[in-house]
Amino acid sequence: MKIIIEGIKIVDDVISELQWRGLVAQHTDLAELRAMLAAGPVTFYCGFDPTAPSLHHGHLVAVKVMRHLQMAGHNPLILVGGATGLIGDPRARGERTLNTKDTVAQWTESLRAQLESLLDFTGDHPARTVNNMDWTSELSAIDLLRDLGKHFRMGTMLSKDIVARRLASDEGISYTEFSYQILQANDYLELFRRYNCRLEVGGNDQWGNLVGGMDLIRKVEGESVHVMTNPLITKSDGTKFGKTEGGAVWLNPKMLSPYKFYQFWLNTADEDVIHMLKVFTFRSREEIEELEREVAEQPFKRTAQRVLAEDVTTWVHGAENTARVQEASQVLFGGAEPFGLDESTLSDAVAELPTVSAEIGAEIVDVLVDLDLEKGRGAARRTIESGGVYVNNVKVTDAERVITADDVLSGGFVLVRKGRKNMAAVRLS
Repeated sequence: MKIIIEGIKIVDDVISELQWRGLVAQHTDLAELRAMLAAGPVTFYCGFDPTAPSLHHGHLVAVKVMRHLQMAGHNPLILVGGATGLIGDPRARGERTLNTKDTVAQWTESLRAQLESLLDFTGDHPARTVNNMDWTSELSAIDLLRDLGKHFRMGTMLSKDIVARRLASDEGISYTEFSYQILQANDYLELFRRYNCRLEVGGNDQWGNLVGGMDLIRKVEGESVHVMTNPLITKSDGTKFGKTEGGAVWLNPKMLSPYKFYQFWLNTADEDVIHMLKVFTFRSREEIEELEREVAEQPFKRTAQRVLAEDVTTWVHGAENTARVQEASQVLFGGAEPFGLDESTLSDAVAELPTVSAEIGAEIVDVLVDLDLEKGRGAARRTIESGGVYVNNVKVTDAERVITADDVLSGGFVLVRKGRKNMAAVRLS
């Protein structure tokens, strides 16, 4: 499925746009880079290694940079690292686990499919996907050492931040991971030769590897190319922006449901939401400035958070899934009736709620007690009779009310709410 973002305003100076959005960290000569981009279509690339079966939300930052460059009239190459994924870029601590070739091949295909849903593969500047296994598999050990290795100086390789830290640690670094930077540099050289690629973009932690490719092209081909990184996205308190209670914010709906994905963005703090709108959405400056005013004047409405959650979820999971999770959110807050929700979406939403098991015919007073919404049957009866209890968002006033077959929603659930905010669920056994 190809997801195309409609109604995006195209900007003339893409570097200034990226800077305003906080998407530029380090770069080569900015005046030269700006002039090159202004002169005509530039082919650029970004690499993604299959170190997991899915991308996560952090990858969206680099993809966002690619999409802005594409909308400005440049040609994106998506490199999926079928070869480099077998090696693994060195981490700050500890050696990576070497996955099997079959596993890496499967993950490569998964990442390719995800990335192809996030960029435009049609129009005048269609994206293209490449796999560095295509050329890396043809390299012999002699070719690697003679044709590539001779252009790398040990002092430069050893001084790179991650390598230096690993060398100073107890575990050290293997030659396998140490050699990764040569393979990534060769990717840039190959893409330069095959597609006249003249710009590589990536995360700021990749600066050393990006520069390595740029230097290799200069030494081998005598040509000048460029690199640019995007920063690590942090919250206003300086901590990393990411992770749900269950772990990473995966883009694969089987690893993190669209509902939970939507909720992650919806829960963004007021202090962070404008920055995240700049980074992760395609909203214009005027729209974001208006949302910034609303956050300052009416933060309780959380309009900016809803825009952020809707836009990012639509980009990643599509408009149909976004509409379903929005409906589920409205149901949980009492704003909609739940019978139209599909089983999958309802199950994802209910997973966040206190839940008990019961049978058809169970008394609502007992359910309230079992859910710890009331301390005893007497209190439960009084709350029901005063109009403070809802079953599937419909007010209950009869203290003798029981769960009936007509109450059961998709997946065998019944929603029970006390007051405005105390929502829970009953699973029919």
